Amino acid sequence: MSLLTLSLEPVFKLTEEQFARLCSVNPELLLERTAAGELQIMSPTGGETGLMNAELVAQLVLWNRQTRQGIVFDSSTGFRLPNGAIRSPDVAWIKRERWEALSPSQRRGFVPLCPDFVLELCSPIDDWEALQAKLRE
Repeated sequence: MSLLTLSLEPVFKLTEEQFARLCSVNPELLLERTAAGELQIMSPTGGETGLMNAELVAQLVLWNRQTRQGIVFDSSTGFRLPNGAIRSPDVAWIKRERWEALSPSQRRGFVPLCPDFVLELCSPIDDWEALQAKLRE
C-alpha cells in the first residue's frame, strides 16, 4: 500500500469535523490524520494483503466471540488518539467496558479511545519505519 502525506498546516488546519466530512465524501479513500495535522492518504491494498487482513479480523472476531471480553473493529474505523491523531489500524480491539462507557454519539463518530490491542499488516511495499511510528503513537 502506498502512502501520500499532505502537510496542511500552517496554510490550513483540518478540524475533526472537516476530516470526518472529507472521509464521508471520499469513501473510496483510506484517510488518516496525524498528530501534526497532516493528512495521510493510503491506496487500496492488493488481493493478497486484503485476504490476509480479512483473516486477521476473522481470527480476532472468533477469539472475541469465545471470550466475550471486548469489541473488534476493522480498518474502516477511526480512533481519535490522545495526541490528536485519527488513526485506522488494520484490526483493533477494545475492552467491552470501555466501549460501553461511551455515549451513543461517541460510538457513532471517531472512537475517542486508544485501542487496547491493534494489528497492522506490513505489506511488502509498506515503509517499516513509518508503520512502527504509527504503532508507537
